[in-house]
Amino acid sequence: MERLCSSPLHANISTALDKHLESIRVVQARRKDEILSASSRQRHGPPRCQDEGVVLALALALQALCLATCKVRTALWCALQMTLPK
Repeated sequence: MERLCSSPLHANISTALDKHLESIRVVQARRKDEILSASSRQRHGPPRCQDEGVVLALALALQALCLATCKVRTALWCALQMTLPK
């Protein structure tokens, strides 16, 4: 989009994209932790309730991803509006 308008976009747009990418990476890491926690419990006996801390961390990461997604959608919409011809 920066190429279309021949000038750099507002810094908030880049920041929103960076935060969204970071949120995705955090969710991936929390999901990996959840999978490892579940698989280690299955090896050591009968299945039990999942560790609440692992699930809570995943839920918080998903909440942050949801917020970051809303912000990045708005930022990209603004960037699109700035690049459209007047």
